[in-house]
Amino acid sequence: MNRRVVITGMGIWSCLGNNLQEVTESLRMGKSGIGTDEIRRTIGFHSTLTGIVTKPDLKPYLERRMRNCLADETEYAYMAAKEALELAGIDNDYLLNNEVGTIFGNDSTGKAVMAATKRMDEMKDTFLIGSGAIFQSMNSTVTMNLSTIFHLRGINFTISAACSSGAHSIGMAYLLIKHGLQDMILAGGAQEVNHIATAAFDGLNAFSKRMDDPTKASRPFDKHRDGLVPSGGGAAIVMEDYDHAVQRGANILAEVIGYGFSSNGLAIAQPAAEGSEKAMMRALNAAGISADEVDYINAHATSTVLGDRAEAEALTKLFGGKKAVISSTKSMTGHECWMAGASEVVYSLLMLKNNFIAPNINLEEVDDTAQTLNITSKTLYRELNIVLSNSFGFGGTNCALLLKKY
Repeated sequence: MNRRVVITGMGIWSCLGNNLQEVTESLRMGKSGIGTDEIRRTIGFHSTLTGIVTKPDLKPYLERRMRNCLADETEYAYMAAKEALELAGIDNDYLLNNEVGTIFGNDSTGKAVMAATKRMDEMKDTFLIGSGAIFQSMNSTVTMNLSTIFHLRGINFTISAACSSGAHSIGMAYLLIKHGLQDMILAGGAQEVNHIATAAFDGLNAFSKRMDDPTKASRPFDKHRDGLVPSGGGAAIVMEDYDHAVQRGANILAEVIGYGFSSNGLAIAQPAAEGSEKAMMRALNAAGISADEVDYINAHATSTVLGDRAEAEALTKLFGGKKAVISSTKSMTGHECWMAGASEVVYSLLMLKNNFIAPNINLEEVDDTAQTLNITSKTLYRELNIVLSNSFGFGGTNCALLLKKY
């Protein structure tokens, strides 16, 4: 089978806002969601920068027993999934009477694990750890909880692929629907936003030190970038077979037309232009289009020296001198890690729907490797038809997704 795969719902909970409307305006205005967390300074962090993500109040929606099973990242994912399902016109009756799957990207449960360990050390009794601890601390915490809350009876697993996790979850959902194995899947990504989850990154000297002006710290493709800014939240999209969507009268937002992937096979933290290019080419080939047809690229560009350089080289080879406009929304959000591949699909969909391109803010002097690329530092308003979203991660995992306006 070779079915068309469409998107009928999306939801977001991020440092740019707690719903689609807020996030759309932040993207349009080039508004940064980055600030500082002073607790990081007191415990020995070299950088206090982080995306500022609001903790959701789940009491109006979930009973206490369910809330006890949710880690931070699952709370964000729940809010995003709730918004996505509502936009897709999927209510509880539909979920009880139809098979819907779920695939999310998640690659850490640091806070939940540490909390359970600390409680054990203090109480000296495993009975006092708490019944919800195991369901918070497993890497599949997002999918196991969402499948329970929303009565999801289809495919159910978590993808753990570093900073490509969220993107690969969408890619795998695309393949399962395309080949007739599922009609509808709730896909996305989630990332906890706390100092425990990011301490090791800080120890690697990966974070920007521009703490005097947090909103200018994340500088993708800028010659004077000095590292990424950690962030997170939750993002969700409802994907389904085109005929299935039409039959139930769904409002189709866009179509997924290509999924590309590759692995660098090099040092564990070494980016590679060749791997990035291969993933993008595979997505283009899957969609049956050329690089000339892409209108916009949401680059992975995290504001690290080596990572941005490798992606710029790959983008130059494929898109240098072509019409595609490029920006990295990480200039506003920081690096949302395991969520990023999914959130950036939502950001790209919002641009596609509203015909604008969000700016690559803080781009004051373009890096030498990106000179021929059409990177915009200002919001542009224009008709968009096809957009590409890139995601690359530790271990050399690469993902590229192509979306087309319906």
